[in-house]
Amino acid sequence: MQLLKYSIMVLIGSISYGTLSTMMKFGFKDGHSSGDLVGSQYLIGWMIVAVLFLFSFKYKISWKNAGLLAITGMMSAFVGKAYAVAVAELPASIAVVFLFQFTWIGVLIESIINKRRPDRSKVLAICLLFIGTLFAGAIFGQPLSALSLTGVLFGLLSALLFALYMLCNSKFAVQEPSMKRLFFIATGAMLTAVFTTNPVTLATNLIETNLWQFGLLLGTLGVVIPFFFFAVSMPKVGVGLGTILCAAELPSAMVVSVIFLGEGVTPLQWFGMFLIIVGIALPEYLKYVLKKTHTKKRPLHEKRAS
Repeated sequence: MQLLKYSIMVLIGSISYGTLSTMMKFGFKDGHSSGDLVGSQYLIGWMIVAVLFLFSFKYKISWKNAGLLAITGMMSAFVGKAYAVAVAELPASIAVVFLFQFTWIGVLIESIINKRRPDRSKVLAICLLFIGTLFAGAIFGQPLSALSLTGVLFGLLSALLFALYMLCNSKFAVQEPSMKRLFFIATGAMLTAVFTTNPVTLATNLIETNLWQFGLLLGTLGVVIPFFFFAVSMPKVGVGLGTILCAAELPSAMVVSVIFLGEGVTPLQWFGMFLIIVGIALPEYLKYVLKKTHTKKRPLHEKRAS
């Protein structure tokens, strides 16, 4: 039951991430650059987290743990930077397919760390997620000439970085309170996002334009909500299951784009989204079935003893 609770928290964070692409498109229509939007997202998100931090716990933390959590946040910001390059070089439908390779990369990383093969339910889930992503991303029928080498490399880099972000979140300083983890993760992400763009231009645009409104929205949906839920739940669910659950981001992005942007979705894309949802639910469902089967097969005297 505890695992189910933490799995739902990962799903909420993933769904929140899925809204960002639509919010970004609104920002582009208002003339804002990707650098300014990402910078405002992490800066204002960090400000919100900082206010929560002031009243939630004691400040004491070791330099080692603070550094590890900041590295976790840096990974998150670099995912956004790498994916932005992939989107600039590739059609968005193809770029997202490369990003979503983080699902099997995360499971592979977990199996290497634990020196144990992933169980069958995870392997089957990964297969469904991969096929579903191909359909949902509308990659079929796309010309091979659309595949820029730079875009492919940065798309795969964003997938690797996202899997590493999940790993860091599940392993680093897990003994610290969730709000403290949230603050230092957000700090690392903010510093990375701000100092890899032009801080002066960012500050000017936040003051003189409506960029702060997008920053407030993006900061809430792309920093406060997912960072909080991941900080609490990732140490509990692990990187393998966590990356599978994070695949909910793609169906979320599709639904939000249909509702707010009026974008068309083909039947094949809806089918792909269905496969992704099945792939996400499969590991937990199979665990439930196996548990029920095991309970039924237990000898009568064991059931009475329990």
